Amino acid sequence: MLPTIVLVGRPNVGKSTLFNRLTKSRDALVADLPGLTRDRHYGRGIGASQPYLVIDTGGFEPTAETGILKEMARQTLLAIDEADLVLFLVDARAGLTPEEYTIADKLRKSQRPVLLVVNKTEGMQKAIVSADFYALGLGDPLSISSAHGEGVKDLIELALENFPEPQVEEAQERDTPKIAIVGRPNVGKSTLVNALLGEDRMIAFDEAGTTRDSIYVELAREGKNYTIIDTAGVRKRGRVFEAVEKFSVVKTMQAIENANVAILVVDAQEGITEQDAHVAAYILDAGRALVVAVNKWDGLKEDERDWIKKEIDRKLVFLDFAKFHYISALRKKGLPELFQSVDGAFKAAFAKLPTPQLTRVLSDAVAQHQPPISKGIRPKLRYAHQGGVNPPIVVVHGAHIVGVKDSYKRFLEGVFRKTFQLIGTPLRVQFKQGDNPYVNATEKRKSSEGVVTMRRRKTQRRAELKSKKDEENKRR
Repeated sequence: MLPTIVLVGRPNVGKSTLFNRLTKSRDALVADLPGLTRDRHYGRGIGASQPYLVIDTGGFEPTAETGILKEMARQTLLAIDEADLVLFLVDARAGLTPEEYTIADKLRKSQRPVLLVVNKTEGMQKAIVSADFYALGLGDPLSISSAHGEGVKDLIELALENFPEPQVEEAQERDTPKIAIVGRPNVGKSTLVNALLGEDRMIAFDEAGTTRDSIYVELAREGKNYTIIDTAGVRKRGRVFEAVEKFSVVKTMQAIENANVAILVVDAQEGITEQDAHVAAYILDAGRALVVAVNKWDGLKEDERDWIKKEIDRKLVFLDFAKFHYISALRKKGLPELFQSVDGAFKAAFAKLPTPQLTRVLSDAVAQHQPPISKGIRPKLRYAHQGGVNPPIVVVHGAHIVGVKDSYKRFLEGVFRKTFQLIGTPLRVQFKQGDNPYVNATEKRKSSEGVVTMRRRKTQRRAELKSKKDEENKRR
């Protein structure tokens, strides 16, 4: 399971700014107004030595007794219970406040690991502005600027240092695909699991949110073993108020991270919603293989089916690598084809890509469409090799690769995916700057040329001095 880090603090101390920086997104609204974040935001931390989940909470006013502030405080306390580690943010410019003593007491009682983070220290003497916060009794304050990024990377590496890195899957574990069934509440996830199992193993009821936790079930189908993960529905932000459902979001995100293949279930009768796209985007960010099941298809008329397909093309265009299946979980229609795509996506996620073939494909792609010139220099892409699986990673070596645009990166991803027929899995291309093999040789040549030049000058100087002496001797 990925470690879960929760951001806690009074209103307007910079939690949402830090959340956006850690997730490299703009998911959390940021403005110079206290209390702007009232609900939790969930994201996947990016750029650290290992992946993690990060939760942005609303401003914590522990003494609030009524209204939205009381609800925000309650939700923050519930988030702390789910945390593996808490980052307690305070404002260097506002100084230490009485509320923060109360928050510190509640954090100590929670028995969760806590790092005290002094934010907004840019342009200030960090040792001086942090000194007052020792009074909270939470250890050494760590100074950062979430707006400018100062100290953020060191902070998150310190936060993660006691968590074990995710283990690479062993070959025998790959023989049993782990399949996460994900989607909004009441789209038919548990009904689909029951249909796949051939028994009413999961509670299926016409009420959103029946499943509260991620449930792992073993399945044997046509001589193959699978682990099915039935997850709780992910509601749209702003509609998740019940504490149990708050926890369900974290469990669903962790289930996606723990799976090899995700089946995204959408409701054909309700259409493709913004939340469907959010869940799909998280699966893509996690690099998981994907199959989309458009459920309740049997209840639509022909013109409604045409409209849903157009909606899919418009709203889920970024899932062009995935297979779409139109099914009825209740009537068990379309399930064999769905599982064929699951097997195909799992195979593609762990595909072995030979280096000679990758390099040939790269050369053909560059010949077809060269990378655009950047700052007067055209990037040179020399060779490629595989850097990982689940998802497949292709590492491209070359020179001036800093200038490679994201559009060209997507072009290469499409070429590799099409050539190797990697259907159902995202593919990532990473660039690595190659060392210049002639740098040392050039320096040596310059050094040797310098030595030769100096020797020539000395010899010439000696000759000149000798010539002058000879002339003086003749005159005498």
